[in-house]
Amino acid sequence: MDELDRNILTQLAQDARMSVAVLARRLKVARSTVQARLERLEGSGAIAGYTLRLGEAVRASRIRATVMLVIEPRSLPGILARLKTLPQVERIHTTSGRVDLLLQLATSSTAELDDLLDRIGALDGVRSSESLIHLSTKLDRAV
Repeated sequence: MDELDRNILTQLAQDARMSVAVLARRLKVARSTVQARLERLEGSGAIAGYTLRLGEAVRASRIRATVMLVIEPRSLPGILARLKTLPQVERIHTTSGRVDLLLQLATSSTAELDDLLDRIGALDGVRSSESLIHLSTKLDRAV
């Protein structure tokens, strides 16, 4: 991946609906170059798909939390299988350090979050959990 590929990804991260023609103009390269690069990035898996980012008006109505889980040895496959069935679980990361899993949750109310945290904490193999409720987003550069 070279500088042009990174610039293409940066532009698309800001606006995934940007046309190839506009992208080429912004990057000062031929449209055919951008099209070929996009096809290569998609084929290699560097671009997995195109999506939308919810605006603050929608995001503000959702309660987000990060949950740190410490789990029993060899319980990861079973816990992952159960977590994947919960639609409020947006992301699951394995980690190094004092916790084993880092979850990102989104719910529509504190009552729903409370219930979800109880269900996650009660899963077989979960030793302990700690949750952090997101209050506001100061920077979001996620691609």
